[in-house]
Amino acid sequence: MWLGAIYAVGVAIGLVATDGGPAARAGLALAWPLGPLAFVATIVGLIVVAAIAFPTFGLVLAAAAAAAFWFR
Repeated sequence: MWLGAIYAVGVAIGLVATDGGPAARAGLALAWPLGPLAFVATIVGLIVVAAIAFPTFGLVLAAAAAAAFWFR
């Protein structure tokens, strides 16, 4: 329910605040969640690569994940 409301607000803002023709406005309004999703995917990828490149960081990250899972 909340995700639908957030999506609808984003679509409304995209339709009103975007410069361009009607097709560009509709396309950007409907595709706006891809930006935050791409950001999250990039950050996760960087963390995974850092964990592989720096084993100490990977160990600390694994310990933190295990502790978060254990104490939730």
